Amino acid sequence: MRNIFAFIAGGIFGAGLFISGMVDTAKVIGWLDIFGEWDPTLAFVLGGAIIPTFFAWRIAERRQKALLDCPIPERPQPVIGRNLVIGSFMFGLGWGMIGLCPGPSIASITFNGLGGLIFIAAMVAGMLIAPAIRTRLEAVS
Repeated sequence: MRNIFAFIAGGIFGAGLFISGMVDTAKVIGWLDIFGEWDPTLAFVLGGAIIPTFFAWRIAERRQKALLDCPIPERPQPVIGRNLVIGSFMFGLGWGMIGLCPGPSIASITFNGLGGLIFIAAMVAGMLIAPAIRTRLEAVS
């Protein structure tokens, strides 16, 4: 049952990415170009993610288990540390340079050709080397 709901949720998520324009690199770069020809339409996508999540966390705080009888993870602590700052910087840098983040990049495999595959390969390589970089940074401090 969980797999069926995961499949449905993934399909809705992918459709939302496509309908919102998050898979269009030009639209994403236009959203990030606040000093050029800024395209504010992705603000609705951001609001469409943040607002329901806010209410979902409020409801989840009052429950012991999710609807599918799974444990509900605890809310993450709002700790801003070096790992968060470096990770956010790298994520934003990649997003701004290419116009894709992980979710839309997976969706773009179907229509973005070789460029999409190169991005996915670079993203996977980054995820694989991140633990080694974190270990080195922790050893320096």
